[in-house]
Amino acid sequence: MAKLNINGEVREVDVEGDTPLLWVIREQLGMTGTKYACGIAQCGACTVHIDGQAVRSCVYPVSSVTPSQKITTIEGLSETGDHPVQQAWAELDTPQCGYCQPGMIMASAALLNDNPNPSDADIDTQITNICRCGTFQRVRAGIHRAADIKKNS
Repeated sequence: MAKLNINGEVREVDVEGDTPLLWVIREQLGMTGTKYACGIAQCGACTVHIDGQAVRSCVYPVSSVTPSQKITTIEGLSETGDHPVQQAWAELDTPQCGYCQPGMIMASAALLNDNPNPSDADIDTQITNICRCGTFQRVRAGIHRAADIKKNS
């Protein structure tokens, strides 16, 4: 049994301790916004926040999460979709196919929490998520736009 504080709600799930957090989120809790892609923590589609830090949940065992830690998924980033990164993504039409974008948004939001005004070099270093459609230039523009939105709100 694992007790998780996820999107502000404490939930108990009956899973083995080595179950990846991604599968708990998707299969046990039914939150399918967090995506499965590579399964080896390389692509970032499964990115969630644990205490505000970006974590690739496909290889993160549920036993590594304590009940006091706060997990945020794409569903919990903003109840109304008005997080600055979500606003910028919509404004700039950032995604192409969109499959990787929940993880990309979560990684970008974590970056902006740590660095409210990142340079292109900061973005290139910190956002290591993979987008098969190649929207990296639009992601970079979206992060800069989100930083402006955050600054002006």
